[in-house]
Amino acid sequence: MSAAPQLPLAILISGRGSNMEALARACEARAIAARVAVVIADRSDAAGLELARGMGIPTAIVAHAGERAAFERSLAAALEEYRPAAVALAGFMRVLSGAFVGRYLGRLFNIHPSLLPKYPGLDTHRRALAAGDAQHGASVHFVTPELDAGPVVLQSRLPVRSGDTASSLAARVLATEHVIYPRALGWFADGRLSWRDGAAWLDGRPLSVPVTEDFK
Repeated sequence: MSAAPQLPLAILISGRGSNMEALARACEARAIAARVAVVIADRSDAAGLELARGMGIPTAIVAHAGERAAFERSLAAALEEYRPAAVALAGFMRVLSGAFVGRYLGRLFNIHPSLLPKYPGLDTHRRALAAGDAQHGASVHFVTPELDAGPVVLQSRLPVRSGDTASSLAARVLATEHVIYPRALGWFADGRLSWRDGAAWLDGRPLSVPVTEDFK
């Protein structure tokens, strides 16, 4: 448990918000030195909104009406109302422009369900199974303008089991996401993790390879 001041965190979601909940619960338990300042969804029917409200977290909806520049202006305005020190994408299904990412570069995070650089984009579990991979997992990374290509900070690894389906593999990977995302954000809140010269640094040293946690 950290005694550091609580870092204001904004979380962006599009759906059920399970990673949002994991981050919020970790903040609530003071397991990480952060507080969720706001949860913002791009859809009014995102189930995670009701979950956040039930936890007493402020929420906002910034609907995507088909024009990205206008959407991103509205999203930035909603974020700046809460002045977050970090922004976490948690199942947020919008590709953000380079201009928007640049505004939050070095404090914008994502969790992706693959062992990046493998399988950026969608359908990661199906692609891992189709390739016959022996291991799969998830990656917490800094967000950069190129999709799913920012420096990876922390990865979970687990074995692909005989008989795994995309659904069963997804469920097991998701459980690891709920562990590693709060951990990585906790490092950032404690000042251990930082962005320097286009790279992730941990404990004063550049991360040449991600930290890896094995899950059986």
